[in-house]
Amino acid sequence: MSLDEGTINDPTLPERLIAEVLEAYPDKSRKRRQKHLSVSTTPDAEEKAEGALSECDVKSNVKSIPGVMTIRGCAYAGSKGVVWGPVKDMVHISHGPVGCGQYSWSQRRNYYIGNTGVDSFVTMQFTSDFQERDIVFGGDKKLEKIIDEIDELFPLAKGISIQSECPIGLIGDDIEAVSRKKKKETGKTIVPVRCEGFRGVSQSLGHHIANDAIRDWVFNQDGSEDKFETTPYDVNVIGDYNIGGDAWSSRILLEEIGLRVVGNWSGDATLAEMERAPKAKLNLIHCYRSMNYICRYMEEKYNIPWVEYNFFGPSQIAASLRKIAALFDETIQANAERVIAKYQPLVDAILAKYKPRLEGKTVMLYVGGLRPRHVVNAYDDLGMVITGTGYEFAHSDDYQRTGHYVREGTLIYDDVTGYELERFIEGMRPDLVGSGIKEKYPVQKMGIPFRQMHSWDYSGPYHGYDGFAIFARDMDLAINNPVWGLFKAPWKKEAA
Repeated sequence: MSLDEGTINDPTLPERLIAEVLEAYPDKSRKRRQKHLSVSTTPDAEEKAEGALSECDVKSNVKSIPGVMTIRGCAYAGSKGVVWGPVKDMVHISHGPVGCGQYSWSQRRNYYIGNTGVDSFVTMQFTSDFQERDIVFGGDKKLEKIIDEIDELFPLAKGISIQSECPIGLIGDDIEAVSRKKKKETGKTIVPVRCEGFRGVSQSLGHHIANDAIRDWVFNQDGSEDKFETTPYDVNVIGDYNIGGDAWSSRILLEEIGLRVVGNWSGDATLAEMERAPKAKLNLIHCYRSMNYICRYMEEKYNIPWVEYNFFGPSQIAASLRKIAALFDETIQANAERVIAKYQPLVDAILAKYKPRLEGKTVMLYVGGLRPRHVVNAYDDLGMVITGTGYEFAHSDDYQRTGHYVREGTLIYDDVTGYELERFIEGMRPDLVGSGIKEKYPVQKMGIPFRQMHSWDYSGPYHGYDGFAIFARDMDLAINNPVWGLFKAPWKKEAA
């Protein structure tokens, strides 16, 4: 692909890039992938009335094409790595071969308060380490023995979740029967999660299965939630995994406006917080894709409303605080305005320092969960321009929501392949790419600054006003690092 430097601002560039990328595929694959690549267009009248900036219409949530090197994860990753793994006072068993268990060992940051190995177990690895004989004869008895050992070695663990790997569903281990039996014997919550990796098309189904396990095995089990004393201002923070302390940043703001956060799901969460969730007055969901299922259930079952919020960047923080406060009384609404005003000097100082250094810089994003749309406004606040964005495992409603954040002409890519992403980056030549660890080093070798937006590149938090200061600093450090002037990008090198 040979594109001149002058075509960077060409509005036809995204369409031309899609056409050039698709040329590399056989006819059948081309027709399939074409539905997943698009450019955001002008919203219709109804979407405009709802505040949409554009319309993002691509096909999503279908199987990846074998051999194209998808960047997705599996259902086990969605359950163990996202929803259940951060629940700190439960032990989470990776039931199956050790390979997937190794993945589960501290594979992403989920900050928590506690004593590891005593009353908190997030960064510990527990696996049933399946061998050939377990595949032949079944692993039920082995699982029972593991649960007994955990109960003896870690008496302060409040419960256990059993995260099924692929062989469990194939050989038919009855993890539900084991869970019922061991709950009677130990008196602790034992949760079987049928999240075998082969289920569904991506980690998204793992989120759904994990949510259903909470519904069926945690809610209304022993009546303990009835002892919880409520207030009119109780809220749950749902879908915040405290990657860099973000749930704590969100909690600070919510408590400053007068609300009481009775549960963080699932970063820094406890089993008790999950059990008492139906007592809250409102569910605040940050990562819509991973936890909307349980929010919808609580709305139907317990009549608890839910609202999606966004604490990335000052414009969205202020809008979200006002949206949340509007659901409560005038005292909370007045507190929200006071908090917004309190942090405005900090926002002004951040923008004064970093906006001149970042304004006009272009960004391409490719992440999972909520970030391909939620972080857009944080970049906008700094004067940066999103030229491309997409999700690993989004559904159609995620892309509908994305239209409220990105502007017309943005390149949109769903379940993008390694080849496609590399070609899009080479063609768009953004000033910054935000994606995952697998994409980090190839992009940097292309001479383009990169931020790891799954774990904030071990920085953070990025949520809240203090988080915005860290976010702006990190983007400046990435883009304006003098190292990029020490070598030429591949397309700038002269032919040998």
